[in-house]
Amino acid sequence: MAAAKEAGPSGGNSGRAVLVTGGAGYIGSHAVLQLLTAGFRVVVVDSLANSSELALRRVRSLAGDHARNLAFHKVDIRDKDGLEKVFTSARFDAVIHFAGLKAVGESVQKPLLYYDHNVVGTINLLEVMAAHGCKKLVFSSSAAVYGSPKNSPCTEDFPLTPHNPYGRTKLMAEDICRDIYHSDPEWNIILLRYFNPVGAHPSGYLGEDPCGTPNNLMPFVQQIAVGRRPSLTIFGNNYATKDGTGVRDYIHVVDLAEGHLFALRKLFENSSNIGCEAYNLGTGKGTSVLEIVNAFEKASGKKIPLVIGQRRPGDAEILFSSPAKAEQELHWKAKYGITEMCRDLWNWASKHPYGYAASESPKLNGSSR
Repeated sequence: MAAAKEAGPSGGNSGRAVLVTGGAGYIGSHAVLQLLTAGFRVVVVDSLANSSELALRRVRSLAGDHARNLAFHKVDIRDKDGLEKVFTSARFDAVIHFAGLKAVGESVQKPLLYYDHNVVGTINLLEVMAAHGCKKLVFSSSAAVYGSPKNSPCTEDFPLTPHNPYGRTKLMAEDICRDIYHSDPEWNIILLRYFNPVGAHPSGYLGEDPCGTPNNLMPFVQQIAVGRRPSLTIFGNNYATKDGTGVRDYIHVVDLAEGHLFALRKLFENSSNIGCEAYNLGTGKGTSVLEIVNAFEKASGKKIPLVIGQRRPGDAEILFSSPAKAEQELHWKAKYGITEMCRDLWNWASKHPYGYAASESPKLNGSSR
């Protein structure tokens, strides 16, 4: 497997240490790879509850010589003593906080579980960071904080009215970050509101491997394409859109990961005047469900059988971002469209129809620590 090419801002990163919570997950693993190849030292903490340590082995293989700068601790962010030990073992210049639960439907069924992981876990992390004088944070937020806005593109100053417990936990964590900054201006925090991550690393060796039934559109579609599921249910085809299906802003996971590099650069270069700022990470383009399914069929050569279901309560008709603020202030812009997203997603899915564990080979069994 070839080492990954260096990506994103790299100047002055040598020796800087970044703690990444949830770094073995889908987005986290892609971000860790980019951090390593950009010259950072990275320590990952992850409970592995909905991720795989095998993803970090792949990151090591793809990172080449940079792999020596990666360490891993199996720690749940709700375990404050465990976090304390990690912070005692190293000095961190910044933290990227991915760890949390993210299934909207599950959050409705198990709200206390989501408040425990996403809010209590975040409070634990922030308390330990403060105790160790680490006050630079990039927080993994979500477009779910906007709920169902009446208009798109969605800008960062839109009303924050989440419709479900998952979205409310993200907004609560954002509010906590804002309150912390107002209480102590030494904090510098960037809140990254993701839209709809899709795709995989172009090598085909890093991708999304959800536990159980996928909660998002494209992981479900890829499982149909490899024969694991029979059909896709589209929830509503009578929206006021070009083809009747809902419109969303899909972003390549590599673009999303790179956004974290640019957020870190802003933290390090402008640490005196950031405060607590939110940025949308999206493409600024709306794509319908049928359009992205058709693009995947073209990329994979597989037909995706469709079943039309009823609309789901609370689903927005059209939701896509305005990434103008991130482009202007972080100097970041998404490079890839749905053609590349679907191409890379199929490259991953065809190599790993049953995820990491079912396809692990001896040549990828690097050290886990």
